[in-house]
Amino acid sequence: MTKMNTLQVTYVCSTAAKTGLDRNVTVSDYVVAQEGYCIVVEALESKAIYNQIECSDGEFRTIAKGDVFVGVLGERKALKGYSGQVPRIALPGDTLNVLNLGGIIGNCTSDHPSLGPALRVKVIGAAMVQSDGMWVHARLQDHALPEVENLTSSVPLIFVSGTAMDTGKTWACCELVQRLSRKGYRVAAAKATGASLMRDVRLIERHGAVAIATFTDTGIVCSASKTMAKNVKGIIKHLCDTSDPDVIVIELGDGIIGYYGVDELLQDKELQSFAVAHIVTGVDLAGIWAAQTLFKDRYHATITMVTGPVTDNGVGRQYIKQVLGIPAINAREDPQEMGDLIAGCLPAPRNPEAAA
Repeated sequence: MTKMNTLQVTYVCSTAAKTGLDRNVTVSDYVVAQEGYCIVVEALESKAIYNQIECSDGEFRTIAKGDVFVGVLGERKALKGYSGQVPRIALPGDTLNVLNLGGIIGNCTSDHPSLGPALRVKVIGAAMVQSDGMWVHARLQDHALPEVENLTSSVPLIFVSGTAMDTGKTWACCELVQRLSRKGYRVAAAKATGASLMRDVRLIERHGAVAIATFTDTGIVCSASKTMAKNVKGIIKHLCDTSDPDVIVIELGDGIIGYYGVDELLQDKELQSFAVAHIVTGVDLAGIWAAQTLFKDRYHATITMVTGPVTDNGVGRQYIKQVLGIPAINAREDPQEMGDLIAGCLPAPRNPEAAA
């Protein structure tokens, strides 16, 4: 027989924020071991590195041994982080792992040498919420934006992709949103792929985005091994319908090649019919050369500009411009030049008087 009790947790992870859970949580001993279901766990240890969690209020807190918190079951396939999967079953007392800073919980299948073993947690039970007078399992899918099969209209889209994780995609989005906003554009922003974490889009929002959304809003914890086109079209329709933007900047988390679905989105003809610019970030020339080959032969698209660490000095910029024939602009050093270039791909803003 299922048992339930109420307890006060130390914090609720950001991935679970849409469910409305707070620190007073009703917990069931019956856990549904599926992606998107919220789970209450207790930290079995403290760690010196990769030991924080982004909470529902946007703050990062250090996980200490004995902390009881709400996470969300999910998978992850990170090249520069932990990889893991949803357990086949999850019972109170079982040991799982924290897979990312957003609070994804699962069985770690591959550690990363620079991060040490994934932090271990003990399952307490499933987080419950009331719906129509009944107690039900809290899960992201019950708060998801609807999928869109066919995107028939959209404002212009700017895609920001990278050759890998940690190549400067988010910062490029931030500077681009800020510069376009100063020119009078209403800019919305989205993160279309990755592992659930609000840090990046919240940073973009602070740089002037009128609205933000992520794949988590469509009920997905991590885009690894998913077919994402319908979800991303749902995000675009939602942003167009609710915030009346002039343009949407879309960050494609992780790298172009990998498990997160970036390649699929860049191949989707319907999505790409609304694309006016492609920004690619990278750390080395080989990665940018490969990206140009992919865009030409696989996506049948042109890279509008390259940024990221590969443009940190003149050597990289010179090669990209002269040999590959692509504009190379460092988003940190020359954000105004980047904004001017991308603005040249867009229609004039509807309200230029709004320029800062």
